[in-house]
Amino acid sequence: MNFNQVKKLMDRKKTSRKGENGHALIIGGSDEYVGSVILAGLAALRAGCDMATVAAPEKVAWAVHQYTPDLMTYKVKGTSFNIKNAKEMVKYADKFDAVLIGNGVTKKADKFCQYFVHKSQKLKVIDSDALKSLSFKDFNNSIITPNEKELEMMLVNSNKEFLLPKLREANAKEKAEILQGNLRYFLQNNNVLLVKGPTDLIISANKIGYNRTGNQGMAKSGTGDILAGLSAGFLAKSKDLFKSAVAASFINGLTGDLLLRKKKGYTFLASDILEDLAKIQKVEKQKKGKR
Repeated sequence: MNFNQVKKLMDRKKTSRKGENGHALIIGGSDEYVGSVILAGLAALRAGCDMATVAAPEKVAWAVHQYTPDLMTYKVKGTSFNIKNAKEMVKYADKFDAVLIGNGVTKKADKFCQYFVHKSQKLKVIDSDALKSLSFKDFNNSIITPNEKELEMMLVNSNKEFLLPKLREANAKEKAEILQGNLRYFLQNNNVLLVKGPTDLIISANKIGYNRTGNQGMAKSGTGDILAGLSAGFLAKSKDLFKSAVAASFINGLTGDLLLRKKKGYTFLASDILEDLAKIQKVEKQKKGKR
């Protein structure tokens, strides 16, 4: 994918009205991790959807309000997500175009995440702690975004730990082909796998994408939350799982590369990636002018 293809996903009709370009729901947050849902929610808006709502425990939701006026919130009673409020959230999610779940929820929310992922038929992005107790047979209509450690945990949960030695020795192309060949049920259930790493792998039932934008400065807290938020924002607008995953991976890494040049080193923060995408567009135009 290139910037022009990403821009097409972000473009909107001149006659667009609020809501026509998607409303994303971000379910997450905990007393320990408040910033995760803020980064994810703002990234969803940067991807071009019209609105983003954060559903979080009450204290977390109030903290989101204090930080930014750009995100709406839904305040969930209690200090963490649990099985008691899982049915409520499945029903609430029906109002939205795409749902992101997992950022900052911690392992306390395992049962909540399991119930939500099984029961919700909405287009979903599933990240972080929501992945760790699930197997590949549990998903539908989803982009899942594990890092390599989370991928290994999920393969063990799925009784596919026999793949681990092969994957550890494989290059990016071999790894993608191994995963596509051995996760057919998961991929044919309208799912996309986005494995984060030096080369991001984006895998569907019949396509494989490789993203090489990004740099080692992005191996820090919060960049995964932004990737997940971008995925949710693109998905809420486009309803296309594969294109949304590829676009999010590309634009997240491209922004990191721009920041590496701008900061002249690895001092940039995850929140810096939320800088206006118009700056990237300007850089891309300058590149074209030099060709």
